[in-house]
Amino acid sequence: MTHTARRIGRSLALVLPVVLVLSGTLAVTMVPWADNTPSQILTASAEDVSVPAKPRTAQDVLREKLLSELQQGKEPGVVLTHLQQEVDKRPSLAEHCAGIARALGRAAVEAYGPTRAQSHARPVCDTSYAAGVASIS
Repeated sequence: MTHTARRIGRSLALVLPVVLVLSGTLAVTMVPWADNTPSQILTASAEDVSVPAKPRTAQDVLREKLLSELQQGKEPGVVLTHLQQEVDKRPSLAEHCAGIARALGRAAVEAYGPTRAQSHARPVCDTSYAAGVASIS
């Protein structure tokens, strides 16, 4: 009998705290003075939770950085030099270089006009910058 009583005591010792915590949580969420409108009730399975932000890729970070340099008034030639330096540092960016250079060309046309933007063209990433300038001109 002592063995059975000990076993029941251990089971209660494990189950009782869980039951108390759950019942206390439910009691707090259902108090009469709380406004129980859907906006006030918190549930663990809410469907409209925001999706966590996707990690940004290295090429997206570089594109945004270079475009912001261009928008801050840096000459397109300087920005193209920075692009070439980044590609030289991280060869994995080489496959994205043409797309970044085209985006820089389009942004340069918007900032400086087609003639001035074209004057900064150089053979960075197979003349993709010039293609970006030409696509808007």
